[in-house]
Amino acid sequence: MPISSGQTDVLVVGAGLTGLSAASELNKIGIDVLVVDKGRGLGGRLAGRRIGGASFDHGAQFITTRDPRFLNQVRQWIDAGVAEEWFSSVPGLPNSQVHYRGVPTMNAVAKHLGLGLEIKRATRVEMISADIDGWKANLDNGQSVRSRSLLITSPVPQTIELLAASNVQLTIGNQARLARIEYESCIAVMAILNKPSAIKAPGAMAINGGAVAWISDNQQKGVSATPAVTIHASAEFSAKHFDASRDKVARTLIEAATPYLGGDVIKYEVHGWRYSKPLTIDDNPCMIASEGGGLPPLVLAGDAFGGLGVEGAVLSGWAAAQELADCLLPIN
Repeated sequence: MPISSGQTDVLVVGAGLTGLSAASELNKIGIDVLVVDKGRGLGGRLAGRRIGGASFDHGAQFITTRDPRFLNQVRQWIDAGVAEEWFSSVPGLPNSQVHYRGVPTMNAVAKHLGLGLEIKRATRVEMISADIDGWKANLDNGQSVRSRSLLITSPVPQTIELLAASNVQLTIGNQARLARIEYESCIAVMAILNKPSAIKAPGAMAINGGAVAWISDNQQKGVSATPAVTIHASAEFSAKHFDASRDKVARTLIEAATPYLGGDVIKYEVHGWRYSKPLTIDDNPCMIASEGGGLPPLVLAGDAFGGLGVEGAVLSGWAAAQELADCLLPIN
Protein backbone atom coordinates (compact mmCIF):
# COMPACT_ATOMS: atom_id res chain seq x y z
CA MET A 1 0.00 0.00 0.00
CA PRO A 2 1.58 3.34 -1.06
CA ILE A 3 2.31 5.79 1.75
CA SER A 4 0.60 9.15 1.21
CA SER A 5 3.03 12.05 0.89
CA GLY A 6 0.55 14.89 0.76
CA GLN A 7 -1.95 16.66 -1.41
CA THR A 8 -1.74 19.43 -3.98
CA ASP A 9 -4.00 21.31 -6.35
CA VAL A 10 -2.05 20.31 -9.47
CA LEU A 11 0.34 17.41 -9.92
CA VAL A 12 2.63 18.02 -12.91
CA VAL A 13 4.29 14.97 -14.43
CA GLY A 14 7.52 16.04 -16.08
CA ALA A 15 10.00 18.83 -15.29
CA GLY A 16 10.78 19.77 -18.87
CA LEU A 17 10.06 23.24 -20.23
CA THR A 18 6.33 22.55 -20.55
CA GLY A 19 5.89 21.28 -17.01
CA LEU A 20 8.06 23.99 -15.46
CA SER A 21 6.37 26.78 -17.45
CA ALA A 22 2.92 25.58 -16.44
CA ALA A 23 3.92 25.12 -12.80
CA SER A 24 5.50 28.57 -12.67
CA GLU A 25 2.35 30.23 -14.04
CA LEU A 26 0.08 28.36 -11.62
CA ASN A 27 2.37 29.12 -8.69
CA LYS A 28 2.19 32.86 -9.48
CA ILE A 29 -1.58 32.89 -9.00
CA GLY A 30 -1.55 30.95 -5.75
CA ILE A 31 -2.37 27.45 -6.96
CA ASP A 32 -0.45 24.72 -5.14
CA VAL A 33 1.69 22.69 -7.55
CA LEU A 34 3.93 19.67 -7.19
CA VAL A 35 6.21 18.67 -10.08
CA VAL A 36 7.46 15.09 -10.35
CA ASP A 37 10.17 13.99 -12.78
CA LYS A 38 11.98 10.72 -13.28
CA GLY A 39 15.27 12.50 -14.02
CA ARG A 40 17.79 13.93 -11.60
CA GLY A 41 17.88 17.31 -13.31
CA LEU A 42 15.43 19.81 -14.72
CA GLY A 43 14.68 20.75 -18.30
CA GLY A 44 14.18 17.45 -20.12
CA ARG A 45 15.69 17.97 -23.58
CA LEU A 46 17.11 21.30 -22.43
CA ALA A 47 20.06 19.30 -21.21
CA GLY A 48 23.71 19.74 -20.37
CA ARG A 49 26.48 17.41 -19.30
CA ARG A 50 30.03 17.64 -17.94
CA ILE A 51 32.73 15.21 -19.05
CA GLY A 52 36.00 15.83 -17.29
CA GLY A 53 36.82 19.50 -17.76
CA ALA A 54 34.44 19.94 -20.69
CA SER A 55 30.80 21.02 -20.69
CA PHE A 56 28.17 20.35 -23.33
CA ASP A 57 24.72 21.42 -24.44
CA HIS A 58 23.68 18.04 -25.84
CA GLY A 59 19.92 18.47 -26.20
CA ALA A 60 18.19 21.60 -27.47
CA GLN A 61 20.83 23.88 -28.94
CA PHE A 62 19.11 27.26 -29.14
CA ILE A 63 15.91 29.23 -28.64
CA THR A 64 14.01 31.09 -31.35
CA THR A 65 10.95 33.30 -30.99
CA ARG A 66 7.81 34.06 -32.99
CA ASP A 67 5.11 34.63 -30.39
CA PRO A 68 5.25 38.14 -28.81
CA ARG A 69 4.58 36.85 -25.31
CA PHE A 70 7.35 34.31 -25.62
CA LEU A 71 9.75 36.95 -26.95
CA ASN A 72 9.00 38.97 -23.83
CA GLN A 73 9.74 35.87 -21.73
CA VAL A 74 13.12 35.44 -23.44
CA ARG A 75 13.92 39.09 -22.74
CA GLN A 76 13.13 38.43 -19.06
CA TRP A 77 15.54 35.48 -19.14
CA ILE A 78 18.19 37.75 -20.64
CA ASP A 79 17.59 40.31 -17.87
CA ALA A 80 17.94 37.48 -15.32
CA GLY A 81 21.29 36.51 -16.84
CA VAL A 82 20.26 33.01 -17.93
CA ALA A 83 20.02 33.68 -21.70
CA GLU A 84 21.65 35.81 -24.39
CA GLU A 85 21.68 36.28 -28.16
CA TRP A 86 23.89 33.73 -29.92
CA PHE A 87 23.57 34.19 -33.68
CA SER A 88 21.31 35.17 -36.54
CA SER A 89 23.51 33.70 -39.26
CA VAL A 90 24.98 30.23 -39.32
CA PRO A 91 25.89 27.89 -42.20
CA GLY A 92 23.00 25.65 -43.22
CA LEU A 93 20.20 27.65 -41.56
CA PRO A 94 18.08 30.58 -42.74
CA ASN A 95 19.67 33.84 -41.61
CA SER A 96 16.61 35.87 -40.71
CA GLN A 97 16.01 34.88 -37.11
CA VAL A 98 17.83 35.62 -33.87
CA HIS A 99 18.90 32.46 -32.06
CA TYR A 100 19.35 32.68 -28.30
CA ARG A 101 21.26 30.39 -25.95
CA GLY A 102 21.17 29.60 -22.27
CA VAL A 103 23.88 31.04 -20.01
CA PRO A 104 26.12 29.35 -19.06
CA THR A 105 24.25 26.39 -20.57
CA MET A 106 20.79 25.82 -22.04
CA ASN A 107 19.81 24.11 -18.81
CA ALA A 108 20.14 27.42 -16.94
CA VAL A 109 16.75 28.48 -18.33
CA ALA A 110 15.11 25.39 -16.82
CA LYS A 111 16.78 25.95 -13.46
CA HIS A 112 15.54 29.53 -13.46
CA LEU A 113 11.97 28.43 -14.18
CA GLY A 114 12.21 25.92 -11.34
CA LEU A 115 12.98 28.54 -8.69
CA GLY A 116 10.36 28.52 -5.97
CA LEU A 117 8.64 25.35 -7.17
CA GLU A 118 8.21 22.13 -5.21
CA ILE A 119 9.85 19.44 -7.34
CA LYS A 120 10.42 15.75 -6.67
CA ARG A 121 13.35 14.58 -8.79
CA ALA A 122 14.42 11.04 -9.63
CA THR A 123 10.83 9.98 -8.96
CA ARG A 124 8.64 8.16 -11.44
CA VAL A 125 4.84 8.15 -11.51
CA GLU A 126 3.98 4.47 -11.92
CA MET A 127 0.18 4.63 -11.91
CA ILE A 128 -2.63 7.13 -11.66
CA SER A 129 -6.25 6.66 -10.60
CA ALA A 130 -9.26 8.92 -10.41
CA ASP A 131 -11.94 9.25 -7.74
CA ILE A 132 -14.50 11.79 -6.61
CA ASP A 133 -11.80 13.98 -5.00
CA GLY A 134 -9.45 14.09 -7.98
CA TRP A 135 -6.36 12.05 -8.77
CA LYS A 136 -4.07 9.72 -6.88
CA ALA A 137 -0.58 9.08 -8.26
CA ASN A 138 1.49 6.14 -7.04
CA LEU A 139 5.21 6.89 -7.13
CA ASP A 140 8.10 4.45 -7.52
CA ASN A 141 9.40 5.37 -4.05
CA GLY A 142 6.34 3.78 -2.45
CA GLN A 143 4.59 7.07 -1.75
CA SER A 144 1.46 8.50 -3.31
CA VAL A 145 0.25 12.00 -4.04
CA ARG A 146 -3.34 13.21 -4.20
CA SER A 147 -4.24 16.15 -6.41
CA ARG A 148 -7.34 17.96 -7.55
CA SER A 149 -6.05 17.95 -11.13
CA LEU A 150 -3.30 16.40 -13.22
CA LEU A 151 -1.00 17.71 -15.96
CA ILE A 152 1.07 15.19 -17.92
CA THR A 153 3.88 16.63 -20.06
CA SER A 154 5.90 13.55 -20.99
CA PRO A 155 6.38 12.62 -24.67
CA VAL A 156 3.07 11.31 -26.01
CA PRO A 157 4.14 7.63 -26.31
CA GLN A 158 5.15 7.63 -22.63
CA THR A 159 1.89 9.36 -21.72
CA ILE A 160 -0.09 6.70 -23.59
CA GLU A 161 1.83 3.99 -21.69
CA LEU A 162 1.02 5.58 -18.32
CA LEU A 163 -2.67 5.95 -19.18
CA ALA A 164 -2.85 2.35 -20.42
CA ALA A 165 -1.04 0.97 -17.36
CA SER A 166 -3.48 2.91 -15.17
CA ASN A 167 -6.54 1.85 -17.18
CA VAL A 168 -7.50 5.49 -17.71
CA GLN A 169 -9.79 5.69 -20.72
CA LEU A 170 -9.92 8.80 -22.91
CA THR A 171 -12.60 9.53 -25.47
CA ILE A 172 -12.18 7.93 -28.89
CA GLY A 173 -11.51 11.36 -30.38
CA ASN A 174 -8.70 12.13 -27.94
CA GLN A 175 -7.21 8.67 -28.40
CA ALA A 176 -7.13 9.31 -32.13
CA ARG A 177 -5.42 12.68 -31.62
CA LEU A 178 -2.69 11.05 -29.56
CA ALA A 179 -2.27 8.15 -31.98
CA ARG A 180 -1.46 10.59 -34.80
CA ILE A 181 1.54 12.05 -32.98
CA GLU A 182 4.93 10.60 -33.90
CA TYR A 183 8.48 11.61 -33.02
CA GLU A 184 11.88 11.46 -34.60
CA SER A 185 14.86 10.32 -32.56
CA CYS A 186 18.32 11.86 -32.34
CA ILE A 187 21.68 10.44 -31.35
CA ALA A 188 24.01 12.99 -29.76
CA VAL A 189 27.79 12.57 -29.48
CA MET A 190 29.68 14.74 -27.00
CA ALA A 191 33.36 14.80 -27.99
CA ILE A 192 36.34 16.41 -26.26
CA LEU A 193 39.03 17.60 -28.69
CA ASN A 194 42.77 18.02 -28.23
CA LYS A 195 42.62 21.52 -29.75
CA PRO A 196 39.99 24.07 -30.85
CA SER A 197 37.63 22.92 -33.58
CA ALA A 198 37.69 24.12 -37.19
CA ILE A 199 34.10 25.37 -37.03
CA LYS A 200 33.85 29.03 -37.95
CA ALA A 201 32.14 31.62 -35.76
CA PRO A 202 29.59 31.57 -34.20
CA GLY A 203 30.51 27.95 -33.56
CA ALA A 204 27.63 26.04 -35.10
CA MET A 205 26.46 24.67 -38.41
CA ALA A 206 23.56 22.69 -39.81
CA ILE A 207 24.45 20.02 -42.36
CA ASN A 208 21.98 18.81 -44.96
CA GLY A 209 22.32 15.19 -46.02
CA GLY A 210 24.44 12.45 -44.53
CA ALA A 211 24.76 11.08 -41.02
CA VAL A 212 25.34 14.40 -39.24
CA ALA A 213 22.61 17.07 -39.08
CA TRP A 214 24.15 19.54 -36.62
CA ILE A 215 27.48 20.26 -34.99
CA SER A 216 28.27 22.95 -32.46
CA ASP A 217 31.43 24.10 -30.74
CA ASN A 218 30.70 24.33 -27.03
CA GLN A 219 33.89 26.30 -26.42
CA GLN A 220 32.98 29.04 -28.93
CA LYS A 221 29.43 29.01 -27.62
CA GLY A 222 30.72 29.82 -24.15
CA VAL A 223 29.55 26.55 -22.62
CA SER A 224 32.91 24.80 -22.21
CA ALA A 225 36.31 26.02 -21.04
CA THR A 226 38.01 23.32 -23.14
CA PRO A 227 37.53 22.32 -26.80
CA ALA A 228 34.36 20.21 -27.04
CA VAL A 229 31.76 19.64 -29.74
CA THR A 230 28.22 18.31 -29.82
CA ILE A 231 27.32 16.22 -32.87
CA HIS A 232 23.66 15.53 -33.60
CA ALA A 233 22.90 12.73 -36.01
CA SER A 234 20.26 13.14 -38.70
CA ALA A 235 16.78 11.77 -38.09
CA GLU A 236 17.31 9.08 -40.72
CA PHE A 237 20.62 7.93 -39.25
CA SER A 238 19.25 8.04 -35.69
CA ALA A 239 16.19 5.97 -36.56
CA LYS A 240 18.29 3.35 -38.33
CA HIS A 241 20.99 3.07 -35.65
CA PHE A 242 19.24 4.02 -32.41
CA ASP A 243 19.56 0.55 -30.89
CA ALA A 244 22.98 -0.20 -32.37
CA SER A 245 26.25 -0.25 -30.45
CA ARG A 246 26.81 3.25 -29.06
CA ASP A 247 30.57 3.05 -29.63
CA LYS A 248 30.13 2.01 -33.25
CA VAL A 249 27.58 4.75 -33.86
CA ALA A 250 29.83 7.36 -32.21
CA ARG A 251 32.82 6.39 -34.34
CA THR A 252 30.71 6.68 -37.50
CA LEU A 253 29.44 10.13 -36.55
CA ILE A 254 32.88 11.36 -35.47
CA GLU A 255 34.33 10.22 -38.78
CA ALA A 256 31.57 12.04 -40.67
CA ALA A 257 32.27 15.19 -38.66
CA THR A 258 36.05 15.01 -39.05
CA PRO A 259 36.31 17.90 -41.57
CA TYR A 260 34.88 20.26 -38.93
CA LEU A 261 36.74 19.02 -35.87
CA GLY A 262 40.20 20.46 -36.50
CA GLY A 263 41.79 18.04 -34.08
CA ASP A 264 41.58 14.58 -32.57
CA VAL A 265 38.82 13.31 -30.29
CA ILE A 266 40.36 12.32 -26.97
CA LYS A 267 37.13 11.27 -25.22
CA TYR A 268 33.47 11.00 -26.07
CA GLU A 269 30.09 10.00 -24.69
CA VAL A 270 26.82 9.23 -26.46
CA HIS A 271 23.21 10.00 -25.58
CA GLY A 272 20.11 8.90 -27.43
CA TRP A 273 17.04 11.13 -27.52
CA ARG A 274 14.29 8.66 -28.42
CA TYR A 275 11.66 11.42 -28.56
CA SER A 276 13.76 14.26 -29.88
CA LYS A 277 11.23 16.18 -31.95
CA PRO A 278 7.56 15.63 -32.81
CA LEU A 279 6.89 14.96 -36.47
CA THR A 280 3.20 15.72 -35.99
CA ILE A 281 1.79 18.69 -34.10
CA ASP A 282 -1.71 18.58 -32.65
CA ASP A 283 -4.09 21.37 -33.68
CA ASN A 284 -4.40 22.64 -30.08
CA PRO A 285 -1.69 23.91 -27.68
CA CYS A 286 -2.77 21.33 -25.09
CA MET A 287 -5.37 18.58 -24.68
CA ILE A 288 -8.14 18.71 -22.09
CA ALA A 289 -8.12 14.93 -21.84
CA SER A 290 -10.81 14.75 -19.16
CA GLU A 291 -13.48 16.29 -21.38
CA GLY A 292 -16.24 13.84 -22.14
CA GLY A 293 -14.60 11.06 -20.17
CA GLY A 294 -16.08 11.62 -16.71
CA LEU A 295 -12.62 12.24 -15.25
CA PRO A 296 -11.30 14.90 -12.86
CA PRO A 297 -9.35 17.68 -14.62
CA LEU A 298 -6.64 16.07 -16.77
CA VAL A 299 -4.55 18.04 -19.26
CA LEU A 300 -1.85 16.76 -21.63
CA ALA A 301 0.77 19.16 -22.95
CA GLY A 302 4.20 19.37 -24.57
CA ASP A 303 5.88 20.43 -27.79
CA ALA A 304 3.71 17.96 -29.72
CA PHE A 305 0.86 20.36 -28.93
CA GLY A 306 2.43 23.80 -28.67
CA GLY A 307 4.82 23.47 -31.59
CA LEU A 308 8.50 22.77 -32.12
CA GLY A 309 11.38 23.84 -29.95
CA VAL A 310 11.64 25.62 -26.64
CA GLU A 311 8.97 28.12 -27.69
CA GLY A 312 6.43 25.42 -28.48
CA ALA A 313 7.06 23.67 -25.17
CA VAL A 314 6.59 26.88 -23.19
CA LEU A 315 3.47 27.97 -25.11
CA SER A 316 1.91 24.57 -24.43
CA GLY A 317 2.74 24.89 -20.73
CA TRP A 318 1.11 28.30 -20.57
CA ALA A 319 -2.01 27.04 -22.32
CA ALA A 320 -2.23 24.08 -19.94
CA ALA A 321 -1.82 26.38 -16.94
CA GLN A 322 -4.70 28.54 -18.15
CA GLU A 323 -6.98 25.53 -18.63
CA LEU A 324 -6.19 24.22 -15.15
CA ALA A 325 -6.63 27.64 -13.56
CA ASP A 326 -10.07 27.90 -15.19
CA CYS A 327 -10.97 24.53 -13.65
CA LEU A 328 -9.66 25.24 -10.17
CA LEU A 329 -10.25 28.91 -9.45
CA PRO A 330 -13.72 30.16 -8.45
CA ILE A 331 -15.57 32.26 -11.00
CA ASN A 332 -15.94 35.86 -9.78
